[in-house]
Amino acid sequence: MYVVRNRHGVRQLRTGWADGPAYITQCPIGTGKTYMYNFTVTDQRGTLLWHAHYSWQRASVYGAFIIYPRMPPPFSAPVQDHIPIIFGEWWNADVDAVENEMMLYGGGPNVSDAYTINGLPGPLYPCSIKDTLIQTVERGKTYLLRIINAALNDELFFAVANHTLTVVEIDSVYTKPFTTSAIMIAPGQTTNVLLTANQIPDGMFVMAARPYLTSVFPFDNSTTIGFLKYNTTKLGREKPPLPPSSLPSNLPSMEDTAFATNFSNQLRSLASTDYPCNVPKEIEKRVITTIGLSLQDCHVNETCKGYRNKRFYASMNNQSFIRPSRSVLESHYLKLNTGYASDFPEKPPNVFNYTGVDPVAENINMNPEFSTRLLEVPFGTKLEIVLQDTNFLNPENHPIHVHGHNFFIVGRGFGNFDVYKDPAGYNLVDPPERNTVAVPVGGWAAIRINADNPGVWFIHCHLEEHTSWGLATGFIVKSGPESSQCLLPPPSDLPPC
Repeated sequence: MYVVRNRHGVRQLRTGWADGPAYITQCPIGTGKTYMYNFTVTDQRGTLLWHAHYSWQRASVYGAFIIYPRMPPPFSAPVQDHIPIIFGEWWNADVDAVENEMMLYGGGPNVSDAYTINGLPGPLYPCSIKDTLIQTVERGKTYLLRIINAALNDELFFAVANHTLTVVEIDSVYTKPFTTSAIMIAPGQTTNVLLTANQIPDGMFVMAARPYLTSVFPFDNSTTIGFLKYNTTKLGREKPPLPPSSLPSNLPSMEDTAFATNFSNQLRSLASTDYPCNVPKEIEKRVITTIGLSLQDCHVNETCKGYRNKRFYASMNNQSFIRPSRSVLESHYLKLNTGYASDFPEKPPNVFNYTGVDPVAENINMNPEFSTRLLEVPFGTKLEIVLQDTNFLNPENHPIHVHGHNFFIVGRGFGNFDVYKDPAGYNLVDPPERNTVAVPVGGWAAIRINADNPGVWFIHCHLEEHTSWGLATGFIVKSGPESSQCLLPPPSDLPPC
């Protein structure tokens, strides 16, 4: 068994060796071996997550990574308690076998059998009434819910019946507070919300999460629920009630793109004196990359189970990412210049109507190029990356995660990005700061990065099936002239390849 660990969202300043993605910053830890992740958390506080970053191991190897602040939070409501809410997925099958079959035959993977809240599926699944989260609260008190989406392949909606949520933090960055009936959270994202227990304590209130559907591919069409229990109820240690006849009325429908869009549009950085928004006002490099799925011709004497007996793959600027046999960070540090290239295309190979093409007809001959091509920039570069969804096979909401850096979502929209018009509408005052952006279905998102962390950093879709198919790249930040701007040497126990 091989394994690696990733502290998702921790900036890892100069310590990319502790970042975790297999064959990007390290080779996997061998069976019976150990590796000490040594890093310093700098200028971060809030809720993140950790998870395995090898194959599909993060289906069950994940948890909360909480950084407690040294200063009182910038919201005034007194918090009674902090409650972690971690979403996951459960397979009855061996998850490694699910991925292996997907890659062997090029078809879509078998979907999960359940969603979970804190590892518990809840009573809407067979034989699972006893495996239900019941969270006790006190009437009149306010609680901080630390919500984490650790699901493998699904964005999720979440709501609590008869209660509103006040968003105060995303991806360990404080936000301007706003009240909402529900949230949309993509895999890899975290959202802290305040919930006040202000209802008449009559029974229990349903907490529910179900997928935000933007794909035509098969998916886990189910809902996980838990219960909010006021401690004045007389239920004691009784089993939870039978499933309610209806889910919370404030839980968005699975295809509610309007809600997901409105929710994302309300997110704003705090941009205060204590918590400034350091978005680059000017940029030194703009990279425009398409993201999406594609088909690959089936080789002779090969069985393929994708659409039209082809193979599903995914790509960025038509480059389907292949992980090398040696970690890119090690090759970069040793100046080996083997196993990768630093010439990732900075614009699509062909300009076309990305979101208006026929999903199938114009994709039949769109075989991606398989490569390990990364972007390389000098230390301190003010970088903009425009992530453009495509209509190939189907448009989809893609959660794109950048390792080693936070970024600012300065713009987003539907349709095709217009380099001459859309930048005029950028928010350069208080854009949301994140490490994972949900690129709108059939649309685009523009992010700006202060590339001030030397090393090699993975950029990938946090839908695990898409990463397996190659929807990934990376960027190299070269060391700067000062010693404090240079990548530290590798630790002595770095796993060998």
